[in-house]
Amino acid sequence: MGLPQGGSKTFQPTPPEKGSFPLDHAGECKQEMEAFMVCLKQHSGQGNKCKELSKQYLQCRMDKELMAKEDMKKLGFKE
Repeated sequence: MGLPQGGSKTFQPTPPEKGSFPLDHAGECKQEMEAFMVCLKQHSGQGNKCKELSKQYLQCRMDKELMAKEDMKKLGFKE
């Protein structure tokens, strides 16, 4: 059943605060991403074993402006 006639509602989606960023179409951080993915595969998806590679990948994305710059501590890394 639809909306009653004359009663149209408009939905305004709001993007998430974190987790939404441009894709790396040019492959600027492909090497870092692949190293991280290999590590995850080798450790059965246990991200804590690949934390340094994850940090390198995120730093690359920030350096190439593929995501907003953020303090690594706020991303869960101890410096």
